[in-house]
Amino acid sequence: MGSFFPKTVSGGPCKEVIRREGFSLSDYPILKCWPGDGGRFITLPLVFTKNPDTGKRNCGMYRMQVYDDRTTGMHWQTHKQGAEHYRRRLKAGDSSRMDVAVAIGSDPATMYSAILPLPPDLDEMMIAGFLRGKPVEMVRCETSDLEVPANAEIVLEGYVELGELRTEGPFGDHTGFYSLEDPYPVFHITCVTQRRDPIYATTIVGPPPMEDYYMGKAIEQIFLPLMRLQLPEIRDISMPAEGVFHNLILVSMRKSYPLHARKVMHAIWGMGQAMFSKCIVVVDEEVDVQNTSEVAWRALNNIDPERDIQFVMGPVDSLDHSSRMPNFGSKMGIDATRKWPEEGFTRPWPDVIEMSSDVKRRVDALWKQAGL
Repeated sequence: MGSFFPKTVSGGPCKEVIRREGFSLSDYPILKCWPGDGGRFITLPLVFTKNPDTGKRNCGMYRMQVYDDRTTGMHWQTHKQGAEHYRRRLKAGDSSRMDVAVAIGSDPATMYSAILPLPPDLDEMMIAGFLRGKPVEMVRCETSDLEVPANAEIVLEGYVELGELRTEGPFGDHTGFYSLEDPYPVFHITCVTQRRDPIYATTIVGPPPMEDYYMGKAIEQIFLPLMRLQLPEIRDISMPAEGVFHNLILVSMRKSYPLHARKVMHAIWGMGQAMFSKCIVVVDEEVDVQNTSEVAWRALNNIDPERDIQFVMGPVDSLDHSSRMPNFGSKMGIDATRKWPEEGFTRPWPDVIEMSSDVKRRVDALWKQAGL
């Protein structure tokens, strides 16, 4: 593991051109993606900040609306670590500016690490090193005590003025709906460094499935082994495109005791960004949760709605436009597992209709003989 830790170097491609004056965001092909967007948005930035208490680095991906040539919004939602660093400085009465550095473009694993739902203070650049199989080389910024990937295409150095807010949005988001206007901090750019001929990296989000869905699908499978360290009863998870990550998670599990499915639901609601899961459907281990049709068939046949659906209150994703209040609302857990006598179910439970294995083998052979 030690070989995956990021490595500080003295220079790199992102330092080929250094501009403290004469730079402009208009130099880059920043997109306005949808007709109702409030402006042009940087959509694939690696935003670097430091925890003011521990000094540990965080890298997140927060969209940035371009206000003018040197100013953008900083859309770090209330549950994100960038926002937490900002709040801690405000609470401490820190009147200074908060240094921020934004890298645009890097190798795929390093860019991807910015969206991973990691525990606080776990360095995304270390996980990027693990995914790459070699350390991420980091270089110090020109105007602040922050480091960015040395292989970045473009780096925007600057600061957020504590307490300064500006209207940000609307933005055509990955939910398939516009996220509406809200006040967010403002990022002021003081220096730009870049390659001589930089490639501007961006992505477009919108009605699923789009590019971000496949990024999320990879997260689902990459983090499954980590989830199973805490919940070994889980066999597989799936987040269908229609659920836009936080609206639906399907879970298959090995049930070992009464109400075990309820325990799994609440455990997931207590795990990092999985707390945003609006609906969790739990099925038995033999169900293929990657097959949404099979899950729907099993669940709709297995539940007594009043008995098997549970509602809880808690934090929800900031982009959930249906919640009763911003960042707060209800969530639903559905226990679609087979019910046991120990759970108060005393009726017989029928078997699933399935043909015998010897008939299946005979039909397979007949199909081959028929050339099918």
